[in-house]
Amino acid sequence: MHAITISRPGGPEVLVWGEVDEPEVRPDEVLIEVAAAGVNRADLLQREGHYPPPPGASQYPGLEVSGTVAAVGREVTDWRVGDRVCALLSGGGYAERVAVPQGQVLPVPDSVDLVAAAGLPEAACTVWSNVFDVARLQPLEVLLVHGGGSGIGTFAIQLADAHGSRVLTTARSAKHDALRELGADLAIDYTDEDFVAATLAATAGRGADVILDIVGGAYLPRNVQALAPGGRLVVIGLQGGRRGELDLGVLLAKRASVAATALRSRSAEDKARVVAGVRAHVWPLVEAGMVGPVIDTKFPIAEAAAAHERVAASDHVGKVLLVA
Repeated sequence: MHAITISRPGGPEVLVWGEVDEPEVRPDEVLIEVAAAGVNRADLLQREGHYPPPPGASQYPGLEVSGTVAAVGREVTDWRVGDRVCALLSGGGYAERVAVPQGQVLPVPDSVDLVAAAGLPEAACTVWSNVFDVARLQPLEVLLVHGGGSGIGTFAIQLADAHGSRVLTTARSAKHDALRELGADLAIDYTDEDFVAATLAATAGRGADVILDIVGGAYLPRNVQALAPGGRLVVIGLQGGRRGELDLGVLLAKRASVAATALRSRSAEDKARVVAGVRAHVWPLVEAGMVGPVIDTKFPIAEAAAAHERVAASDHVGKVLLVA
């Protein structure tokens, strides 16, 4: 088969479409004939040599795909050849075929195009596990989403809005109209607005109950300032660095909490638990058309370098996909 390999750590030019060995299908795995793969910032970090795959995972980039089941291992009971599926991966999605544990596979809802479904697994699992499982966002609470124009951001806005929560988000002004259409109550231009002041003004001085943050260190002290009493900050990215100053006095006074999580490094059992939660709690909303993938751009899979450049520029709204 063919796949995108990383010839050496570096820029987009190191991504090479070439012939590779077929993946081995273990007894509890499903082999997927890939229709499309989602492009995530984690893929860019892996290409640069900063985010290696976990032990035992494919060395090819790609954390989510959609497609049809081509074969199943002897222990697989939930899936059949020909099923339309999408899947959360530890790696290997930029390929014609990929093997994945059966617990990380989801059915493609009838309302979603097979190619577009590649934009669902990573965003849905990240948002569900962090905003709802870890941070326990409730209806009528306020969620602040940093990076609202990303695949994760666009999904978080929709899911929180469908949940009956109020959504604030940070993004460049060019993306604001699109994010409001998805359900954001307030869009804040982080390039020339103070998101702390804007959040406090929008909540009568109370702050956000939950903050989903992709920036990390550079935003840590301001995120804590923007939290409401009993607020929960969940850090899922480090685009603004690994280190930041944390004022424990402010955290104590607010009875707030800070959590940091990653999805890729979790065990197969833990990923299966997250996927099961998504299927039970998120998929009905997708099937009803209340929540769905927002697709920015589609590239042929052999043009993965151009797709990485699109994501790196941060001009996209929603997911960038590679079509096999």
